[in-house]
Amino acid sequence: MEILDKFNSLLMSIPELVDSDTGKLNKNRTVQYAYDGNETLFKLLLSAPDFKEKFFKKVGEAVVFDTKNFMFFIDQKQFLPDSYTAFANKIGLSVGNKYLHTNKDVVLNFPYKDCYLEGGMTAEDKGRKEIFFNNILAQDEITQLLEPKVLTNKKVYGKPIAEKLTDNNLIIKGNNLCALHSLKKQFIGKVKLIYIDPPYNTGNDGFKYNDSFNHSTWLVFMKNRLEIARELLREDGVIFVQCDDNEQAYLKVLMDEVFGRENFITNFIWKGKSGGANDSRYVAIDHEYILCYSKNAIQLFFNLDKDANVTTSYNLEDEKGKYALDRLDKQSIRYSKSLDYEIKDNEGNSYFPKHKDKNNPNATWRWGKETIKERYDELVFKDGNVYTKNYQKEGAIPRSLLLDERFSRTRTGKTEHFALFERTIFNNPKPENLMKFIIEISTEENDLVLDFFSGSGTTAAVAHKMGRQYIGIEQMDYIENITIERLKKVIDGEQGGISKAMNWQGGGSFIYFELKKYNQHFEERLTAAKNTEDLLALWNDIREKSFLCYNVDISALDADLRDAESEFMKLDLNKQIQVIMGLLDKNQIYVNLSSLEDVDFVCTDSEKALTNDFYGGK
Repeated sequence: MEILDKFNSLLMSIPELVDSDTGKLNKNRTVQYAYDGNETLFKLLLSAPDFKEKFFKKVGEAVVFDTKNFMFFIDQKQFLPDSYTAFANKIGLSVGNKYLHTNKDVVLNFPYKDCYLEGGMTAEDKGRKEIFFNNILAQDEITQLLEPKVLTNKKVYGKPIAEKLTDNNLIIKGNNLCALHSLKKQFIGKVKLIYIDPPYNTGNDGFKYNDSFNHSTWLVFMKNRLEIARELLREDGVIFVQCDDNEQAYLKVLMDEVFGRENFITNFIWKGKSGGANDSRYVAIDHEYILCYSKNAIQLFFNLDKDANVTTSYNLEDEKGKYALDRLDKQSIRYSKSLDYEIKDNEGNSYFPKHKDKNNPNATWRWGKETIKERYDELVFKDGNVYTKNYQKEGAIPRSLLLDERFSRTRTGKTEHFALFERTIFNNPKPENLMKFIIEISTEENDLVLDFFSGSGTTAAVAHKMGRQYIGIEQMDYIENITIERLKKVIDGEQGGISKAMNWQGGGSFIYFELKKYNQHFEERLTAAKNTEDLLALWNDIREKSFLCYNVDISALDADLRDAESEFMKLDLNKQIQVIMGLLDKNQIYVNLSSLEDVDFVCTDSEKALTNDFYGGK
């Protein structure tokens, strides 16, 4: 027993291994620490000669932990008695140093939750086996994936509003996870509003992305992006995420974890369809959700909804403006003694809350005593009742049900697209009026708005017309002939969407650039190959310097490419080029900022100038 007592005492010096309920060593958590290779546990065991000898063995120059022996040791009854009393509350999982039955949090668990998803967003990736980078096993790959990227192909539309590049409106082409991390240095803590309309994971809604991820992959995909999005928000910033029933419930819990449950604002319900809505097997679904979270709810402030229908009649007026009278007393489901007290008017007459409903006698005041003292001049004593002055405001508090036609429907979005491009771009485009509402209640003029699923550019177009600075990110090729063309029309003064409501006459500017593709110059050199000999010579360079698809067997392929009798050698040159082109990884294709001056990456002077200008370099 002495060795067990000594062992127990040693491990009790790690606070996380002590059960918060019993004050004793937690066996399950100790096992998990051992399996995880916890550094604190290993250092402690190595510091005690008896346990170093017992649980570690030397293999060559290395010292290896003997997991099997460690598990056998702590499985002894003396280590943790197996009585019902000791076991009853130990069933289930633990979070931190508490069992779930003592933890108030609800967590969403799913495969690969602690990983980063490599690429996997475009329609071309549909059906592709996803690759996940684990933080412990693939830290180098994660670092490379999230490192800021070199920028290229800058184009300016309109007259720039600011000398500093990052003070202008920006449209960026590239994978949005890579682009978001490229924004981190210049824009962390600066974004007032983020709105995104990500893939809904339906598998059949015609979305231009790969909208058929499996469930857990989609959650990893979203978690990676929401975590960096939160970092970019200002302390008084807010994020809106549009979704439908496919993932809404899971997304809500995921966002609770990322942003904090206390920062949940509301779940807006938008009636996006009217009429048919026959896209469901059992029920006609005519609504979508817009989950709204703040960075810090204490600092968040929403503007009034200026276009709201105000039904109150403001037929009285004083020096502060027009007002209506509201009764100060109310019926309360839960009676509060602190809100049931005497109020006297200037003549000394007493008033108490009245029991207007005989079935519910719990009448109270709406204001507490301190508020009465501070706002006594807003009280009106009339007909034996006490009223408060409800002054007319420019609008009303935003409401969570977006049902009115003023928020428009997806058919309006289609009409707006058709007016711009004479064709329908997306199946369920978001109308400009919906974006106007979101931007109006959550931002002021010149605030920064970010949309990293830009699509056709609705968010950017509305932000432009409303005088907000914006950043749009899109990786699909249609960014050039849809998103950019739409914003060019906005600059020219197009009169669709909210233009008339905003008295939009045109003007302004934006700057477009791309994340520089790493494999792009290999693609260009492949295309320029004149014969198979050129191709094989280039293959040597590709094999050593490019990113290849994860499932490529380089040795076997290398032998095949050099075998005169192989199937590859029987192909014509164009097909040979296509074969090697297909080996280049389409997800790890950007040049990292750290490689800007590396000659192997062929960065031009203009690319260096743009990149340094953006990141504040030389």
